[in-house]
Amino acid sequence: MSTTSNPFGQVLVALVTPFTPDGEVDWSDVEKHIDRVITDGADGIVVTGTTGETSTLTDPEKLKLVEVAKSVAGGRAKIITGGGSNETAHAIELAKKSEKAGADGNMIVTPYYNKPTQAGVLTHFRMIADATDLPVILYDIPGRTGIPIKYETILRASKHPNIVAIKDAKGDLSEVSRVLNQTDLIYFSGDDANVLPSLAIGVSGLIGVTANIAPTPYRHMIDAVNAGDLATATAAHKALEPLVRAIMTHVPGTVSTKYVLHGLGRIGSPRVRLPLVGPEEWEAAQIEDEIDLVKNIAGVDFGNFRPDRNAAAGGALPKVAGTTR
Repeated sequence: MSTTSNPFGQVLVALVTPFTPDGEVDWSDVEKHIDRVITDGADGIVVTGTTGETSTLTDPEKLKLVEVAKSVAGGRAKIITGGGSNETAHAIELAKKSEKAGADGNMIVTPYYNKPTQAGVLTHFRMIADATDLPVILYDIPGRTGIPIKYETILRASKHPNIVAIKDAKGDLSEVSRVLNQTDLIYFSGDDANVLPSLAIGVSGLIGVTANIAPTPYRHMIDAVNAGDLATATAAHKALEPLVRAIMTHVPGTVSTKYVLHGLGRIGSPRVRLPLVGPEEWEAAQIEDEIDLVKNIAGVDFGNFRPDRNAAAGGALPKVAGTTR
């Protein structure tokens, strides 16, 4: 475990952004969903991240999500902005505005599409971290960005006073161990299936997609690990396994999470914005088959699960286009 004080907490939810059937942000559902996950055990909320469909949100929507989340949390959980940009100037602007909107932290994703060198990646991180007083979480997810944050770059970035943490979705636990041995970075697991193995080698917590649906068992897992109770932590891991498989293996996590949340009656629509679309019939059937295997998950009653494939079909074009600049 890192010796650095953790300003974010340990159970963080990579929040979905609920939409109306026509693709506009459903602010009432946003408020209800944030309140629910905090009540069920989340220490922090990452808004406008990958799971929140950051690529198709407008800047005003991103900033309002920070403001609404901060208001709903009321000091009960930390609010981290996770949008960022592959344009450094735009990412700086968003960071400054998010800080003014009340964000408690800034999660910066590796620049995507541009494919910069590691020197460019490091400069991007440092300039954004310089722009505010917010503590920074680096987000290493090469499957989406096209490039990793290399080990040497992580070491160099860790020397910046505002860069205090990293969300790892690379899956190389040997590298994680190496970095933990050589830095004071706080590590968060960004892979729902491997939260417990990551905790076992010293990772501080998780930023999870499945936690939108079931934050409580992750709370139990974290508390058990902190108490040295491997048996209880393992039981939580095993109980979560079919739910994690349902959410993370058949369609993008945003799509499956909204499908399940809608089926549980927690959000009014499972709509996603194009180019994301709802699950096709066979994909929905796979998700539902996995859900049938979920037993005794704290805080979730799948006896009331009523999925609606028709409501989830297709994707929405909102009235105002998002921005990738």
